[in-house]
Amino acid sequence: MNWSQKDSQLMALALQLAKKGQYTARPNPMVGCVIVKNGQVVGQGWHENFGKAHAEINAIQQAGEHAKDATCYVTLEPCSHVGQTGACAKILCEAGISKVIAAMQDPNPQVSGSGFQLLENAGIEVSSGLLEQQARDLNRGFIARFEKNKPWVTVKLAMSLDGRTALADGSSKWITGAAARLDVQKLRARQDAIITGIGTLLADDPSLTVRGDGQQDWFSSLKNFKQPTRILLDRKGQASKKHKLFNKDASCWWITSNEKIVESNQHTNIKVIRETKLEKLVNLCATKGMNNILIEAGHKLAGQFLKQNLVDEIIIYQAPKLMGNSAKGLFDLDVEKMSECLSLTLKDIRQFGDDLRLIYYPKIVND
Repeated sequence: MNWSQKDSQLMALALQLAKKGQYTARPNPMVGCVIVKNGQVVGQGWHENFGKAHAEINAIQQAGEHAKDATCYVTLEPCSHVGQTGACAKILCEAGISKVIAAMQDPNPQVSGSGFQLLENAGIEVSSGLLEQQARDLNRGFIARFEKNKPWVTVKLAMSLDGRTALADGSSKWITGAAARLDVQKLRARQDAIITGIGTLLADDPSLTVRGDGQQDWFSSLKNFKQPTRILLDRKGQASKKHKLFNKDASCWWITSNEKIVESNQHTNIKVIRETKLEKLVNLCATKGMNNILIEAGHKLAGQFLKQNLVDEIIIYQAPKLMGNSAKGLFDLDVEKMSECLSLTLKDIRQFGDDLRLIYYPKIVND
């Protein structure tokens, strides 16, 4: 399909709109929509909050009567089924849209292809594939959930210049500065769940909730924001319900084999789960509708996720500090030969204050 430069610019605008829902649309995909008539934008919209109107509906409402015989640019195939909102494909038909250009087909089997078919049956011209890779990158977790039965898994670690993540006693507050820590809060806010291990819990007692961290205006602007589910891997049941992780600010999964905890749990925000195998836990997250999960743990648990090829992305915040030989390393990996080293692809590098943020993909993801 040959699209014009104007088509690409309008889809790029739709993608920019879609990204506005990065903190509040989850676990739904981020979607943006632009409606154009006679070369002029007459309506714009994005999926602002889970359970609320989808991007196409918001754009149609803004366009009003100008939607008739207009072209709709949308970043994902319009849905054809009725969930918490109406079917977007049907609403586009009723509004009199004459042409729909989509970035990609929806991987959700409830929708995949049927939204396009509904539009075509109504006489609407349909095409897809414009800026498809950018659209896939935007909703990579949503896509992974349906195509691979797993969320997009990110490991986040902070380290010193000499590759250390914690002192010998396990303490790690604070390796990085305020600007990097705020970026971590924004990273957390894009997740459906955050996973940690008992070692990190006992050493740092983290709450793993999203906070403003000095920018309350940013945090307070997140309307109807839902805190990510916190998941604790605690095979022996060493944690206490007095730990911050178990506060009622967000739901919590307690992954343990301790039968006493399983039998005695009466807290409504805590779900006790016996499954302790990492691959099955990741699959369970997908089954529960989670698109993106973040691993915030020590070098041992982070290493286990890597060893089992469950990691899609590694984010390292590197501070200009030296922590010495007795401090703990980045990943606990069994490597004896250079040929056994795990190769990574550097995807992005940015500076936050005095710290660097490095984003890597394990090369197995690209094979």
